[in-house]
Amino acid sequence: SGLALALALALALAAALPALALENGLARTPPMGWMAWERFRCNVDCRADPRNCISEMLFFEMADRLAEDGWRDLGYKYINIDDCWSAKQRDAAGRLVPDPERFPRGIKALADYVHARGLKLGIYGDLGTLTCGGYPGTTLDRVEQDAQTFAEWGVDMLKLDGCYSSGEEQAEGYPEMARALNATGRPIVYSCSWPAYQGGLPPKVNYTVLAEVCNLWRNYDDIQDSWDSVLSILDWFSANQDVLQPAAGPGHWNDPDMLIIGNFGLSDEQSRSQMALWTVMAAPLLMSTDLRTISASAKEILQNRLMIQINQDPLGIQGRRIVKEKSHIEVFLRPLSQAASALVFFSRRTDMPFVYTTSLAKLHFPEDAVYEVQDVYSGKIISGLKTGDSFSVVIDPSGVVMWYLYPTALPAQPWHVVRQQAPGEGFHPVLL
Repeated sequence: SGLALALALALALAAALPALALENGLARTPPMGWMAWERFRCNVDCRADPRNCISEMLFFEMADRLAEDGWRDLGYKYINIDDCWSAKQRDAAGRLVPDPERFPRGIKALADYVHARGLKLGIYGDLGTLTCGGYPGTTLDRVEQDAQTFAEWGVDMLKLDGCYSSGEEQAEGYPEMARALNATGRPIVYSCSWPAYQGGLPPKVNYTVLAEVCNLWRNYDDIQDSWDSVLSILDWFSANQDVLQPAAGPGHWNDPDMLIIGNFGLSDEQSRSQMALWTVMAAPLLMSTDLRTISASAKEILQNRLMIQINQDPLGIQGRRIVKEKSHIEVFLRPLSQAASALVFFSRRTDMPFVYTTSLAKLHFPEDAVYEVQDVYSGKIISGLKTGDSFSVVIDPSGVVMWYLYPTALPAQPWHVVRQQAPGEGFHPVLL
């Protein structure tokens, strides 16, 4: 039968495709959780600011919030320490040690606390003489030792930064740490800052190698607490999507950096936009905000169930910008499993809500299909939308409208088997 043939073809294709992933079996969907850096930075003044300094108390309290306020049950499982956690010197045996005043119980006790709440702990290192904040780095001769230390503490994720290291050291050290982490026998998700230090693009960055070495990687600049920063990251990812999009998939993700929703720099519209755009980019959802005081509106955006379901789609195909209008409207599309799709209509306008009219045909959806559409933020459902039907969405300035589309009737040819990646220019047919 046709289906049997399609399946046989799919299996043959799968066998022919190189296994592009760090085969630790981890991060099959983009990691979700909380990270200290953007909101709390390198605040180590616990005498003046005990509530917000980088200390075990901050992480105990955030772990409680993740466990008790519904985050964990939605998939936000990682609680990640960033820079400035360690003492300024290694111990007599050359091991990294946490700052004794700020982490008096040690990292293992923190990991135990986090694990007891059904969460996972992330930590930070730097492949150089010093971390970006001036704490002890992991030079090449320390890679194995530090991997072992992290494993013994019960760490579940490592972000390895690249300050104070050369290109040669990075080329040797990043793959070396991958091997060292695997050799510990403990499953540790590996986040690399490597490409961000090499400009993020070929020929200096080899995404084939990266996908074999790292589970996720920072490609570009650090996010700051501003809409300008979000836009600059989006611009870079969109401009370079032909290189970046094929590199992502289960076990290996592009990381446009943390979600700043709940902080100071974004309006509600802009917060909805960051969440939708990061989701359509198949980005890790690592929040960096104060979960003890987060507003109801920010929480509602971050805890949107359909949004998270789309972000965590098992196919793990990163979306693309497929339309850029003179009217400053952009359309992004992400193909999902079971022939579903996510569309984001994004307005860069700064005047007033804009009525954008288009059709699924104009967005290169298959002819003669019929869809059920759910608006991801309002929950409103449109039934029976045909590919050829014209429709309008009202998009607020710096805002989005996001749709989840599910086919209820498909054209005669099994396009959803053969063309899973098809809607949108630049996608190449893939059999699944």
